[in-house]
Order: sequence, then C-alpha cells, then structure tokens
Amino acid sequence: MTKPTIYYTDGSCVPNPGPGGYAVIRDMKPHVLGLDPDSTNIRMEGMALIAALKDAAGSPCIIHTDSEFWINVITKWAPGWEKKGWKKAGGPIKTSKSSRKYMRYIKNHKPN
Repeated sequence: MTKPTIYYTDGSCVPNPGPGGYAVIRDMKPHVLGLDPDSTNIRMEGMALIAALKDAAGSPCIIHTDSEFWINVITKWAPGWEKKGWKKAGGPIKTSKSSRKYMRYIKNHKPN
C-alpha cells in the first residue's frame, strides 16, 4: 500500500475581504503558493485545499487544515447541499462555486 502524502494548508486575506494568499506545505516545505488580489479568508482556505488535492492527483493523501468552515463543508454540509441542488432553506449558498469545485476533487479521496 502506498504511504499517503501529508499536506498542511492555510489561506487568508488582509483585510478580509481583500488581497489574499494560500499555501500548501508538503514534506514540511512550501510546495504550492497562490494569491488573489480580491478574495476572502474562506475562499483562500478553500483554494489551498483544492491545490493540495490537485497536487495529490488521486493518490492517497492526508490534508490538515485549521479551517472549521471547510471541515464542516466537507464532512457535514456539502453532501446535503448537493442533494438539494446547491441550495439551502435560507436561499443560495454563498460558497457554492468553491464548494462544488472542492467536491469534484474530493470524490476521489476519502476525508479523515
């Protein structure tokens, strides 16, 4: 069995919203870096997760994140949103574009 690649991800903006960036750490070194001149903390955290999954390219991986929002999206909310056509009782989901993009990548990975 292949040993999973371990990733650490983070993202932020200063101010929020505003210019932001994200990082993916692999082998305890910066591996993927990205930026957006007009973003939010949540979007940058999500982009870091997507970048890690893209880098893993379907291989086993473990991704560490400190984003409670994205942990909840992945483990609790997105499966229900997907079943309801990416809508919730209060209206459209603000992060549906990022959430859908993330869920496309996660289909090949089992979240831990």
